[in-house]
Amino acid sequence: MQTFDEIVTLMSARGLRVTDQRKTLAKLFSEAIGYLSPKDVYDHMGKTYSGLSFDTVYRNLRVMEELGVLEQVMFEEGVKFKIHCRENDHHHHMICLGCGKTYPIKFCPMDQTNVPTDFKVIRHKFEVFGHCKACAEEEQVQGGE
Repeated sequence: MQTFDEIVTLMSARGLRVTDQRKTLAKLFSEAIGYLSPKDVYDHMGKTYSGLSFDTVYRNLRVMEELGVLEQVMFEEGVKFKIHCRENDHHHHMICLGCGKTYPIKFCPMDQTNVPTDFKVIRHKFEVFGHCKACAEEEQVQGGE
């Protein structure tokens, strides 16, 4: 996982203006556990920056994703972002729907996919959603009440 300083250094090295808003965004994600929706980010940033538009937040999320700082995952309720895990090898994730904890999947299902010869894969994603042990136990406790 990248630290706040690493994110700011990367933004600067890539020629991005390192604004206070972008620093706040870098700090938020470097400290966040789990995934944040654009609305979560907007609500957090709005406490500090009055007049901040949702478009500005979303544009900065996209910029940080393009830099490789953030990962984007599509949940049932919409897209969410998380700091890039920075594992060195290609992998996918199992994601807890309760707490957002992620577990790496070292096996890539693309290796088992019969891609037609007239189709060129540019990129792919593969996520598995479920509950970690703690969240599964919590659900059982709540369901039993």
